[in-house]
Amino acid sequence: MDPLAELVKIDPKSIGVGQYQHDVDQTKLKESLDQVVISAVNQVGVNLNTASKHLLQYVSGIGPKMAENIILYRKENGKFQSRKDLMQVKGLGAKAFEQSAGFLRIPNTVNPLDNSAVHPESYHIVNKMAKDVNESVEALIKNNITRQQIDIKKYVTDKVGLPTLQDILKELAKPGLDPRGQAEVFAFDDSVREISDLKPGMWLPGIVTNLAKFGAFVDIGIKENGLVHISQITNRFIKDPAEVLKLGQKVTVRVVEVDIERKRVQLSMKE
Repeated sequence: MDPLAELVKIDPKSIGVGQYQHDVDQTKLKESLDQVVISAVNQVGVNLNTASKHLLQYVSGIGPKMAENIILYRKENGKFQSRKDLMQVKGLGAKAFEQSAGFLRIPNTVNPLDNSAVHPESYHIVNKMAKDVNESVEALIKNNITRQQIDIKKYVTDKVGLPTLQDILKELAKPGLDPRGQAEVFAFDDSVREISDLKPGMWLPGIVTNLAKFGAFVDIGIKENGLVHISQITNRFIKDPAEVLKLGQKVTVRVVEVDIERKRVQLSMKE
């Protein structure tokens, strides 16, 4: 149910990050990949009542030992009822709370802000906003029209700037664990299921799955990924496919050649 909780158990190097990943400094590679995982976990947030220790240890301010203490607290005391309960976890002090609280979510609590990225130190700001528009915090989160009426400049102080207030309003519009926007609808061509269905000249939707110096591999909905040679990516001269393409990009490709015996598909992006 929570893919991120499972993905963090995988060594980031096992994901496969390109053809030269074994040629670079392995320590630096691990540090860089770990940083990306930490950034993703903190951006999405973590359900404090269901997260494993593998997931918790990537949260800012919480290391492996603290993650174990949180799991132990849950076993002994049951679910966390609010973010304030974190202060009762063994070894978790004010500094760790300050660093981690905004990234930890607790659904179905008395205070709906506990299930948002709004930090507890900013709760009083949201409470004041709700009071000024004669709404409860819960109603403020649900009512987009009411939020649009709020003049956030009124709440700027020496300690709280405009960017922080803008972030708070943005989070109230979409609390919870999913910071992504509307997903793009994508579908492969239904008429193509295997390599024998391909014919030269066909135009197909695809997704870039790998980039190499000599070209890009594209998933077109069959077992074999097709290759777009660097000379077939664009009409202008490029030294590297990454100048034009990126991993996960949705593209439209033309089938140039199909070698069923060797299971190879040559593609082009040129008109």
